[in-house]
Amino acid sequence: MDAHSSVIQVNGLTKTFRVYRKQPGLAGAIKGLFHRTYETIVAVHQISFNIQAGELVGFLGPNGAGKTTTLKMLSGLLYPTSGSAQVLGYVPWERHDGYRRQFALVLGQKNQLWWDLPARESLELNARIYGIPRERFERTVAEMSELLAVRDKLNISVRELSLGERMKMELIASLLHQPKVLFLDEPTLGLDVISQKTVHEFLRQHNRTRKTTILLTSHYMADIQALCERVIIIDRGQIYFDGRLEDIVDRFADFKLVTIHCDDAAACDAARLSAHGDILERAPGYVRLKVKRERVIPACKALLDQLPVRDIDIEEVPIEDVIRQIFAR
Repeated sequence: MDAHSSVIQVNGLTKTFRVYRKQPGLAGAIKGLFHRTYETIVAVHQISFNIQAGELVGFLGPNGAGKTTTLKMLSGLLYPTSGSAQVLGYVPWERHDGYRRQFALVLGQKNQLWWDLPARESLELNARIYGIPRERFERTVAEMSELLAVRDKLNISVRELSLGERMKMELIASLLHQPKVLFLDEPTLGLDVISQKTVHEFLRQHNRTRKTTILLTSHYMADIQALCERVIIIDRGQIYFDGRLEDIVDRFADFKLVTIHCDDAAACDAARLSAHGDILERAPGYVRLKVKRERVIPACKALLDQLPVRDIDIEEVPIEDVIRQIFAR
């Protein structure tokens, strides 16, 4: 990708934290008064990537991988230990007003709305802060609340809203000033399936119509598969993969799943089947095999020739299983 035309440019970004390691017990506490032991934790280690205008990129990794730390550096909340980054031509941690008016950060576990006030009042406060004209404010809130199905909840106290309704209001608050870049950290955490789907559709439409550049972290593969063509996988603070989501299967899953149904259960014996792949499941008249990609076609042909096969199904390994295997490594 052309780094010069990128909206987000990250080069060798590193963040370390110095933490105090307390010895256990009272003796350890007293000892710590006179001699402290510190340890350096590397949260992010020399990561580099570029994101173009209008891209919706998934940022994946297990807990503690460095995802949220990266988003906080890109939004200017944390200073890096070393390396550089530019978003919309600005250095995020310099916190220029011009930059802060053009991006938004949504943390799934943090609230920006006033807890005891109706959501509309918090939205009106944000509109005043960003200098949004009244007519544009009313139009934007009406459109977004309609798309997110929370128009009838705007005048209800935030503390009385469900988790899904609160997250939808958080999205409206973050997008009220129509930012060019949106950082989303676990936006569907704890949401029910219906709310997740509503948020997916809203983000997809917003990205398509507004061309907003979105960097999304999530533990839910449903989020990533529904929204992202490109993913960046980070683990132990380092980038492990950066590319198209569909390429993950091609690169890290060198087999497919073949399921056959036989009319004659006795004919589907283990010895004959294991010659074509690893048996994952077996029941009377039903077998599921793991077959190497390059062997799928000849294996299926042999199975159809040798066995009384009633039905055969070939499928890719589920993306979430592949990601789980990558993290396990």
